[in-house]
Amino acid sequence: RLNEDSLTLLKECGISINNGRDQLMAQASNFPLEVLYLRNTDIPQYVKDGVADIAIIGDNTEKEKKTGIVNTLNLGFSKCRLSIAVSKNVDFPDISWLQGKRIATSYPNSLKDFLTENNIEAEIHEISGSVEVAPNIGLADAICDLVSTGSTLFKNGLKEVYRIFDSQAILVANPNLSTEKKELLDQLVFRIIISIFS
Repeated sequence: RLNEDSLTLLKECGISINNGRDQLMAQASNFPLEVLYLRNTDIPQYVKDGVADIAIIGDNTEKEKKTGIVNTLNLGFSKCRLSIAVSKNVDFPDISWLQGKRIATSYPNSLKDFLTENNIEAEIHEISGSVEVAPNIGLADAICDLVSTGSTLFKNGLKEVYRIFDSQAILVANPNLSTEKKELLDQLVFRIIISIFS
């Protein structure tokens, strides 16, 4: 999801990436930067472990993974929200409705935090992909999933009833960067800020 907008951002910063089709690694020709194309959910751990120094990921991914990497800059694209949704014919007065219910999600840690903060006990069903179908097949009473336009919910007979948090693309960094790499990161952040606000 973030790939195209991330590459566009780098291009707008004047950074040329020499990448061919289906390459998983590419070199910038005019900035000391190597780009790795990785699965979004794996990236926080790669940054934490120092395999990658910095990354562009969804804020929701870092909140879910809780790896302790540093959010350096909000990038303003790929905006969405993590929300609770239920079948459109359900009367949902407030979040207390979730008490004792089954909730399907790909974000179990974020959902667990939300439930704990609100003193709600519910059964979490972790599934990957096609979360929206869970209420229709009797797997869950509600879902907790990312929402951008809401069209997928609508198509599956669901309605968004509670927004847990907003998310967007962010630039993250390993907290233990060398001085040289911190200087390069500062240069990149400066270019991004100029690009975003110009």
